[in-house]
Amino acid sequence: MPLLLSYAGCSTCKKALSWLKARQLAVTVRPIVDEPPTRAELARWVPQSGLPVKKWLNTSGLSYRALGKAKVDAATDATLVQWLSGDGKLVKRPVLVDGATVLVGFKEEAWAAHFARR
Repeated sequence: MPLLLSYAGCSTCKKALSWLKARQLAVTVRPIVDEPPTRAELARWVPQSGLPVKKWLNTSGLSYRALGKAKVDAATDATLVQWLSGDGKLVKRPVLVDGATVLVGFKEEAWAAHFARR
């Protein structure tokens, strides 16, 4: 069953969950703030997503703003992974992990295409 890392207070996560429910697609939901992705998970998931690690950052959140753009821009990928694994609110969400596919954020077209291939 696909894994969905989600935050209950996130409007995008709520949209994704509603979209899944409307299509009767079951997922295991993991609260991303309580259980952020581990470094080992990120080591697998970032390459599977096809995105650079910086695209995993929730740039509109308080955690990102607390770090500041200059600090983030100067950070190595290893440092970014460390930060992401330590703060679920820093991670762009939701994150859908389904086998070898990892989708970051909710883009209805990408999700529809993924589930149509399943």
